[in-house]
Amino acid sequence: MVELIVTEKPQAAQKIATALSDGETIVHTKNKVNYYEITHKGNKIYVSCAVGHLYGLAEKVKSKWGTYPLFDIEWKPKYEIDKSANYTKAYLTLIKQLGKEASKIIIATDFDIEGSVIGYNIVTKALGKKDARRMKFSTLTKEELIDSYEHSLPHLEFPMIYAGETRHYLDWFYGINLTNALSTSIKTSSGRFKVLSSGRVQSPTLKLIVQREKEIQKFVPEDYWEIYLDGLLKKEKILAKHEADKFSDYSKVKKILEKTKDQKAQVKKIEKSIINQSPPTPFDLTTLQVEAFKQLRISPKETSQLAQDLYISGLISYPRTSSQKLPTSIGYQKILKKLSKLKDYTKECQELLAKKSLKPNEGKKEDPAHPAIYPTGEEETITGNKLKLYDLIVRRFFAVFGEPAKRQSTTASIDVNQEIFTISGIITIEPGWHILYGKYADFKEEEIPPMKEGDEIKVKKIYDEQKQTQPPKRYSQASLIKKLESLKLGTKSTRALIVETLYDRAYVKNQPIEATELGIRIVDTLDKYSPEVLDEKLTSTFEKEMEQVEKGKKTKEEIIAHAEKVLKVILKKFKSNEKLIGQELATATKETEDKMNELGDCVVCKKGKMKVLYSKINKKRFAACDQYPTCKTTYSLPQQGLIKPAEVCKHDGFAQVLIIRKGKRPWKLCLNPDCPSKKNWANSNNS
Repeated sequence: MVELIVTEKPQAAQKIATALSDGETIVHTKNKVNYYEITHKGNKIYVSCAVGHLYGLAEKVKSKWGTYPLFDIEWKPKYEIDKSANYTKAYLTLIKQLGKEASKIIIATDFDIEGSVIGYNIVTKALGKKDARRMKFSTLTKEELIDSYEHSLPHLEFPMIYAGETRHYLDWFYGINLTNALSTSIKTSSGRFKVLSSGRVQSPTLKLIVQREKEIQKFVPEDYWEIYLDGLLKKEKILAKHEADKFSDYSKVKKILEKTKDQKAQVKKIEKSIINQSPPTPFDLTTLQVEAFKQLRISPKETSQLAQDLYISGLISYPRTSSQKLPTSIGYQKILKKLSKLKDYTKECQELLAKKSLKPNEGKKEDPAHPAIYPTGEEETITGNKLKLYDLIVRRFFAVFGEPAKRQSTTASIDVNQEIFTISGIITIEPGWHILYGKYADFKEEEIPPMKEGDEIKVKKIYDEQKQTQPPKRYSQASLIKKLESLKLGTKSTRALIVETLYDRAYVKNQPIEATELGIRIVDTLDKYSPEVLDEKLTSTFEKEMEQVEKGKKTKEEIIAHAEKVLKVILKKFKSNEKLIGQELATATKETEDKMNELGDCVVCKKGKMKVLYSKINKKRFAACDQYPTCKTTYSLPQQGLIKPAEVCKHDGFAQVLIIRKGKRPWKLCLNPDCPSKKNWANSNNS
């Protein structure tokens, strides 16, 4: 009897084969794809893998470009849909071949919605079966993998599969149809081909950014005043602020300044309070992304990728989780004992292991599939941002078991002729979990000079400062993802990718996130002709309905039919306004492209802007001054990779570009051919 275990990624296949093997692990290779042959308790097992999704949704019969609405779709092998996915054919072919020998199929893809759909498509379409056994694990440690295999579930988790299929259908319906509609509108009105993408979650997300941008644009600053007391208490400097905080009426400020002029100041009251700070909760994916951005300046997308790499390496538990719970079954002490062998964490582990009991401070969020993110204690050499993120995860794990921290807040009230000024400070008196969280427990210590009631303050001066109200802050990538979660838009796995897509489509730019003119125009146009596309409530309604599918309370067919009905109404209205929509978007597209192609000032004529241009003769791109023919300055550019403007070169003041190449680190290149950075780029590109 031969068993076949299928994983989601090659590294997971290797981990499972190594964990289960009772002897030699034989590696076979077919068409450059590895699979493993092992024996476990007398059973012969093949361990093979997918590379993510081997199947994708596509039209049953390919229609002419620009056709919409489209709903007649089916699952097809990915290599048939997308030429860039040709590499998946070898993996799919191998699984089919191994499946013919196997009498027992075990799916070991990630235990979440996406992993379940991947596994289900392999079982039903590649292997021609209706069901299979299912391994469920949250770490790739040997102990858990063996336990997961020996206690594998007898069936696939069908409610999760159906919920995943529903999401794929809805995302395809919205993404393809709305993208076709937007792109066709430009083609119809201007004759120009330009892909403008839209989507079920993407459009409401863009609307949030544009709304914030408009709030900033419309914001009119207002003057206000603050009044300060600058004084001394026994040679200690005192800077207190009037208790009213802000004054919008300067006549009141003048009265207070007159009233307090040449008056004595005395400490009237001192109030102290103790603030108990509970330990932080364990990381789910969203809180990890937010904290990694705050502490390490790592983008949410990179955090997700790095966390997945750490999981595949066996160093942390499954990261795409919504849980803030750490069940006792993961073995707190076992993990701490393993981590104690790492010199950077020995002291903290010893401190926690000495406690009578270990009880984590858990959050409210739960995930039936996986616990919160935690380190496994396994060892592997890692560097760079991966090491930084791992350290953050480890120290967060320590901190959740820590004691509450105590901070003391002190506020002193100073009386100047019955006008009250206050000075406040806060200090940590018992660090508790702060020690375990290390440098990430970065709390400001503000200690005020020691004083008591009745102390006199020597007044140096009492003065006012004029200030202005500030506009709302733009979203950072992290705060936007947090907002999307609160609105139930997207999933923990997709939110960072949605934000990245907005950048790729030039709908947004910079950090914090700023809507481009194109992004603003798209939202304005959709709001005018198809406001339903932007409706976050409609999108979150579908999210709730998909949750009902996962709970077995609604069927996949019900939700898909609902989505079709809604989209047909939206697209019919869109079609009737197609030319008007295209006219509004074509101009915005051109303006945004021109702006995005600007690289910086021309150092030769000092008047023009360097821009990325494309030669009609040889189809190559180059940089040229926009003051041509007055200024004929041009520079060559690399022909591969995405080009974005960068800051001015520190060597010679020339404009620089950022070259972004797949699989390689981004590289800054100075336009000046004689700049040292040009040589460095050439060496890097040839390596």
